[in-house]
This record gives sequence, C-alpha cells and structure tokens, in this order.
Amino acid sequence: MPQLAFANSFWQSYDVLEKPVKAGVRKAMEKFQRLTVAELHADKGLHLESVNNARDPRMRTIRITDFWRGVVLAPDDGSDTFLLLNVVPHDDAYGWAAKRLYTVNSATRALEVRNVVAIEQLTPALEKAAAQAPRLLFAKHSDTVLRDLGIDDQVLRAVRTIVDKPQLEAFGTLLPEDQFEVLQYLAEGFTPDEVHRDVVTVRRPAAATPEASDSLEIAIANTTSRITLVTSPDELAEVLDKPFAAWRVFLHPSQRRVAYRISYHGPAQVTGGPGTGKTVAALHRVKHLLSRTPNSRVLLTTYTNALAASLQENLALLLADEKQLARVEVTTVNAFANRTMRALAGRVPSPIGDVDERQVWRRVCRRLTLPWTEQFLAQEFRHVILGHDVRDREAYRAASRRGRGSALGPRQRDRVWEAVEMFTAELSAAGTATHLQICARAADLLGDADLTEHGYDHVVVDEAQDLHPAQWRVLRAAVPPGPDDLFITGDPHQRIYDSRVSLAALGISVTGRSSRLRVNYRSTEEILSWSTRVLVGSRVEELGGEGEDSLTGYRSLLHGKQPHAAGYPTSQAEIVALVDRVGEWLKQGVAASEIAVCARFNTTLSSVQEELAAAGIPAIRVRDQPGTDVDGVRLATMHAMKGLEFRCVAVVGVTARAVPFAKEVTPADVDPMQHASDLLRERCLLFVASTRAREALHVSWSGQPSPFLAFAAAR
Repeated sequence: MPQLAFANSFWQSYDVLEKPVKAGVRKAMEKFQRLTVAELHADKGLHLESVNNARDPRMRTIRITDFWRGVVLAPDDGSDTFLLLNVVPHDDAYGWAAKRLYTVNSATRALEVRNVVAIEQLTPALEKAAAQAPRLLFAKHSDTVLRDLGIDDQVLRAVRTIVDKPQLEAFGTLLPEDQFEVLQYLAEGFTPDEVHRDVVTVRRPAAATPEASDSLEIAIANTTSRITLVTSPDELAEVLDKPFAAWRVFLHPSQRRVAYRISYHGPAQVTGGPGTGKTVAALHRVKHLLSRTPNSRVLLTTYTNALAASLQENLALLLADEKQLARVEVTTVNAFANRTMRALAGRVPSPIGDVDERQVWRRVCRRLTLPWTEQFLAQEFRHVILGHDVRDREAYRAASRRGRGSALGPRQRDRVWEAVEMFTAELSAAGTATHLQICARAADLLGDADLTEHGYDHVVVDEAQDLHPAQWRVLRAAVPPGPDDLFITGDPHQRIYDSRVSLAALGISVTGRSSRLRVNYRSTEEILSWSTRVLVGSRVEELGGEGEDSLTGYRSLLHGKQPHAAGYPTSQAEIVALVDRVGEWLKQGVAASEIAVCARFNTTLSSVQEELAAAGIPAIRVRDQPGTDVDGVRLATMHAMKGLEFRCVAVVGVTARAVPFAKEVTPADVDPMQHASDLLRERCLLFVASTRAREALHVSWSGQPSPFLAFAAAR
C-alpha cells in the first residue's frame, strides 16, 4: 500500500480551503491509502496524471473536486511513498507544478524545493547588475566553501549576483529551504564552520549517506522539519483535523536561525512585527535548551494569563516528552513573583488592580491637598519610583524623570514623596500591594536566595515589550548571569501597556545578540498593510529603550482578501452585521474556535454574545481559557487578544469614544509627553487587535469612527 507524506506547503494551502474542498482532500487521501500503487494509476476517480513540461518528471496531479487538484510528487525509484505538495485551483495546478523542482540537499540530505523557472529567468539580468555593483554579499566565500554547505550549481550562480540582505530575502521564496537558511546565516556574519555546526549538522540525520541521496523515500524520512509522514488511516484523520495547531509551532528558516543557535554568550533578543514567529522561536528555544542538558530548568514567562495559557498549550504540542515538559514552568511574571515571595517570605500581600490603586491615590490627594491628579501620582509612582527602584527621599530628588512632561522642583518632589509614603503606608496597613511592588520585593528576595533551589538555568520571555523595570528585575534575579541566561522576544509596536525600559541599565545587555524578524508568516499582506496604516506617523521606541524602532521591510508572503471596514448607524445594526459575517465564515468551513470577536469593552462583548446565541452560534470568552477542543467563537477585549491568533477576526465598536478611550489618556495640559505616549499606546492596541487575523479581518463601528481609522472611514 502507498504511504502518504505531507509537505508544509500543503498545510499552508489546506488551512485556507473551504469546507467542501477540505472534504474532497480527506476523501482523496483516504482512497490513496486503500489502493495499491498500480490501482492508483488506474483509478478514474483520483485521476492521477503527469504534468506536461514539468521540470520535475515526478510531478503528478490528482482530482480533489471538479475545480481543485492536488499536486503530488510520485516516487520513481520503486518505493511507495507519495508526497502531497499543494491543493490548487484546477487551472493553476499545472502551472504551479511545472515550475518547481524537488532535489536532495548534498549536505543535509533533506528534500527541498525551488522555483526553478523563476531562478533561471531572474539570474541573467541580476548577473548584469552585479557586474556593476561595488560589493557582493557573499564575495568572501569561495565556491568550495559554499558547495560544502550544500549550495548547488544553480543556486551558486544566483548567489553570486546578490548584493545585500534585502535582495537575499527577496530570493527567499524561490530558493531551496536549507540552502536559503545557510545563506541567511552567512549573511548575518556567521562563519562557515558555525553554519555547518548550527544548520548542516543539526539538519542531517546521523545515518544519512550520499549513496541513498537519490531515493525519494529516504529523502522524505530525512526531512522531518518540513514533511509529515502518515502511516495509518487513524493518523491521517488526526493530522487533517489539526493543521491549524500544527502551524502554530512550525518553524521557518528565518526563525530557526535564532531559536536553534547552539549558544548565546549572554542575554539574546529577537524582535519583529506581528506574525513574524517570535513566539514560535521562543517555544523552539525552550525545546533546544531542554535538549542540551538533562536536568536544566526553564522559566517560560509572559505578561498576561491568556498568553501564558496559550504558551502552555503550544509547548505541549511541541514537546512530546512529558519529562521535558515537567522541567518548564510556564507562568506570568506577576504570578512568578507572587510564588517567589510566598516561598521566600512566607506570605504575600493581596495584589490590587489599577482601579483600587487609583482610589488610594485619590484619597492621598485629598488628605494632602495636592495640586496633582491621582492619575499623575500613579504614573509618577510607576515610571519613576518603581521604574528606577527609588528607595528614599534623597534618591527621588536625584532621580531621572525622562519621559515625564511636567517638571518638578525639589519642593514639589518632597510633596510627591510625602504622597508616596502615605500611599505605601495605607497599602501596608491593609495587607495589600500593587503587582509591581510584589515584583520589586521578589527581586530583592531572589538576590539573597540560593538560586540552585529557587532560580532557573534559563529564562525565556515572550511578548516582552510590556514588561515594567520591576518585572525585569525579578527575571534578572531568577537566573544567574551567563550564557543563555535570558532569551527575549517582543515587538515595541505592540506595546499596549505603558512601560519604559532600558534593558542595559537593568543588567540585561543584548549588544551583539539581537536579531530582527521581518517576514510575516501569519497574516496576509492585505491585512498587514491595512493594520500598519493605523500606526502611520507614530514614533515607536525600541524594545530596550535605546532608540527608535521601525517596521521598514516588514512584509508578508501570503495574499488574500482586503479587510472589510464599515460604519453603521447604531450599535445594534453593527452587531447584526457582525453576526452575518461570522455566519459567512462558518459556512466557508472555518471552525468556530478559529474565529475571534474583540472589542474595547466587555459590555460590547456581552451584546455580541447574546446576538450570536440568538443566531445559534456558540461563543466563549477567552478569559475563561478554553482549550482548542472547546467549540465556540472566541470573545475577548482588545487587551486580551495580545499574543493570540485566529483565522478570522472581527474588531467591533471601534468608535471615537472607545479608541482612544479618554479615561486612559492623560490630558495634554497635565503632561504633554504622557499624553502623546498614551495616544500611541491606544494606536498600538488597535494595531494588535487587527493583526491577530490570519486570513480575514472585519472592522466596524457605529456613529463616529475612531480617529485612527480615518484612512478607512473616508472610503
């Protein structure tokens, strides 16, 4: 009986198919497994046929439906393993198949694909341009060195035309996967020996031999990072049911370079826009760290409970070994600080939220008849006192207030300090504290503790852009300084909480160990371009607080429909239109759990949930942490969408009153710098919500739209 293998290119196409086409794929694959190889060629239902003028003679197509074909690589060496490559509309299938050539990499022994026609067409023109270029990207590497790393003759010719890294990235979708990754490593300054160690040796199975390089079956077995082999009907059903989950932990070449580097000589940082795979890289980094030593302990941490739950779920998909999984603690930074304080001090003050904190500051303002608002004092406490770890009046007098737009003289600072003392005394008397105060105390306790008992060998931080200096201090204290101590991922354009950080000032220097991901593998280019316009004209500070960050060069390799943005006369009309949109997505075969509706306020979500229920559509709140097996459209506030992703996303209630929300924006006359920072944070919030969508985005409002949607509302 033939065996089936699925290339990752198949999952990319399968995930976006409508329900009837997916059913056709399942039916065709089940028949594939029942028939002998001889019967496959004779079966009129599958209609397995060669592709005329194909550059790879093994290319075949099979019938999925009247309008869709599957593209298959058939064995020509007597084996019975077929590789399903893609599912394409009938008229496009033959052109797609004819241009691609599958070869075995001479160094890694893995199967890889190239768009051979495109490379042949581009290379001559690029050679002419390269002849005039002042420098070439790979000029210092000889042909022999490149061939030893698996670069073949066709790719080598193209490589000799590349002048810079952007041109290399533009070539990326055409070049064979392992060869492209080798070139990426070299372009980043790694030596050939390091590339051989970190790419070739890691990819090549120990038992791989050059003599078996022509066997498709063996090459498929050697390519576990990009090919899934299915050996039974039950396994086929399972793998076709879970492509979306598999995609969330799939590692692309640009991410593998940072995730599987053997070692970093200190803290390492990975930044990039939404969908560039920072979280995936973090998860794989955990896997790599666990594999290096049998007893190492890893703290995988992030900002919110929803994110921590998502990390836990995806890590379980990635790690099959339960013993490895047991060596990882997945939690929020605040929860880690709380547990640490309980373990080392015996008790923990009850944490209070922002609303309760503001009420205390309001009482302090009244008692001391201060000229400032409770909002100003809360921000001064957060950004200056806790941000700079100020412990007494004299230290506060000398403290930097960078980023604060209202100057304070010595007497004014003394009055603020009186307010701080009264605030902390009231919390202490009540047995309460802010989350950041607990983090600060936990950092002190860890500084005096035995880290072999209470610390970790490695700390991996995801969505790091929103962490406060007090939170960074507790993470810095949780792991001894040294190689691979901290691995940090984040995107300052997704900073939706007001935190300002200089990592270097906190003893976390990533100089020389910082990487940027620029290719979005999640959202379509149409969704990405639309969402990015929300941030146009804004200045965004980089993750470490040392300069400005940019989305220049940020792009997607995927394409789809334009986002739908519309206004409605009433909120009820808006929600009715939303329910219709969700219904359309469900009819297209999108699972309810792969659809999310988000809004600024929970009251809006309650109205949405009622209307969905009336239409017979199940819905569940993200805050309830439903597993992937729980049916229902996911409902979340914009803040709770951080770090999550869905095939289809609706952002509703994007009105001028909600985004920006006046209560979250400091008046310009109180602090102009904080006012600008708050408005940027509100823009980032809408940007984050919009970029959670992979395939379809629906944005709506009733009445006056948010000023951040001027580009969409004007149409």
